Amino acid sequence: MPLTPPIPSIPGYEDGPLVEGDRHLDDPLFWPVHLASCLRGEDAEEAAFGADWDAATELHRALFTEHAWPVFDVPLRSGHTVHVVYRDIDGDRGVDYLIHHPSWPAAETLATDDGHFMGPGTAWHELVAVADQPAATGVTDADARLLLLFPTLGDTSLPDDAAPRLTAALDALTAIEEPAEVAAMLLEHQGQWGPADWRRRDGVWINDGGHSYRNPANPFALPGGRLREISAALNGEHLHPGEHGATGTP
Repeated sequence: MPLTPPIPSIPGYEDGPLVEGDRHLDDPLFWPVHLASCLRGEDAEEAAFGADWDAATELHRALFTEHAWPVFDVPLRSGHTVHVVYRDIDGDRGVDYLIHHPSWPAAETLATDDGHFMGPGTAWHELVAVADQPAATGVTDADARLLLLFPTLGDTSLPDDAAPRLTAALDALTAIEEPAEVAAMLLEHQGQWGPADWRRRDGVWINDGGHSYRNPANPFALPGGRLREISAALNGEHLHPGEHGATGTP
């Protein structure tokens, strides 16, 4: 008899009926559905979904159900894990991007992709760094990791290789006929909050986004120590002894 997969658990996020979402990763249609909030206008949607619009609508309904919230885990080599959760509370639907370390009492929110969006949660170089970190559990494929966290992006300074990298991921995992065209549309608008300027201050990557938890100027920003630890984890950097789990100002 096959073993029943363990029920996912995220400290500080216990109110939802979490279930493993990995079965969706091999569905080429999952990816344009996941990226739908970053597709602005009918031309972008048509390029991404083509003749699969009805099937995409059904998949969207299946992903958002009050009795089962799909979770996708993206482990980092620092020991942190980024959790992507499809949340549905009495019709309040959205995708939460959380990050947690076993030493923390509760997960922190990187970004929220819904009608009351919060972000950006990552810069482009961080998306690439996370995608390329090896993992033995959770989402292990680099292209899948890149697309899964793409909706957290907001970055005004995209490198020249951003479009080819995103195009390659779309080409590998989706049935989109013109992946380069869709990649260009996605990078033009990025997440719901739009691009932000990122800079490194005292070794910590922060941004100027008005809706971002990683902008220290915002009253709701994450504490300084968390910003430092999250920045290091996403970028694959090593924290010095004593910095892990700190809460001071960066």
